[in-house]
Amino acid sequence: MNFGKKITVTATALSLLLASAACGGDGGSNSDGPLAGTSVIVGSKDFDEQLVLGQITKLALEHGGAKVTDQTNLGGTNAARAALTSGNVDVYWEYTGTAWISFFKETTPITDSAEQWQKVAERDLKENKLVWMDAAKFNNTYGIAYSSKAAAKLGSPKTVSDLGTLAASKPGDATMCVESEFSTRDDGLPGLQKKYGFQLPGPNVTVLDTGIVYTSTDKQDPCNFGEVFTTDGRIKALDLVVLEDDKKFFPLYNASPVFRSEYYDAHAEDLKKIFDPISAALSQDAMTELNKQVSVDGQRPETVAKKWLEDQNLLG
Repeated sequence: MNFGKKITVTATALSLLLASAACGGDGGSNSDGPLAGTSVIVGSKDFDEQLVLGQITKLALEHGGAKVTDQTNLGGTNAARAALTSGNVDVYWEYTGTAWISFFKETTPITDSAEQWQKVAERDLKENKLVWMDAAKFNNTYGIAYSSKAAAKLGSPKTVSDLGTLAASKPGDATMCVESEFSTRDDGLPGLQKKYGFQLPGPNVTVLDTGIVYTSTDKQDPCNFGEVFTTDGRIKALDLVVLEDDKKFFPLYNASPVFRSEYYDAHAEDLKKIFDPISAALSQDAMTELNKQVSVDGQRPETVAKKWLEDQNLLG
């Protein structure tokens, strides 16, 4: 959740992003759907999960009858948010934790997912005329994981508290690979150790690029534990075990379709019928599997999105 990085997006740069991001332009639509005769622009950020969510949104709106312009793959959080607030896109999926901490500059995470969604939804509607629809069940937050192959050696830890116990009893086994940002952030390793009351020796922590963290954790070289994002498809592909955050340190990142109120207010009832079942079906396991199909299996996001919607009977 790289909400610590700030990017300034000028109007010209945003226009160039939008022009280059469209993959496929206008799509077909269902002339008999309840949204027939309407036009909507769908955006997304630039990583696999967001690309899948963007294509799910595009296909669902098209099935509802809307004429959809595909502006997915806009870039990072700041580019997608700027596109939405400026009216260059009408909808993209955003995470409650990102809004609460990055957009609204709140420093204390809310540990109840429903309460956090409520506060974010109310504030964004009041301040920016943006409508947060029902949040999906999955939570794409930080996590600490280890290889299932190392379970016996490590004592099969279940929680982050168990990691703290291991660090005290067998410090040589409590080695961890992390990204550079996670190694210094208050909501990263320093804050985690403070919350749980343990301290890893300096040599036990290795800073690596994101993708290398996963493979190094899998190989247990140079670390037995690694920082992960909890819906990353590589967790399932590598059979990593994610420790329970039993003291609820990490912020919640539940995703919601966020619409500009101009479009949402005119079609609220139909949009709820389309998107509420989608959000309800996007469980942690479901989103992780969809991510795996893209990031590990190499399938195209639109192919993955279409098959999932059909399998869930969400396209009629």
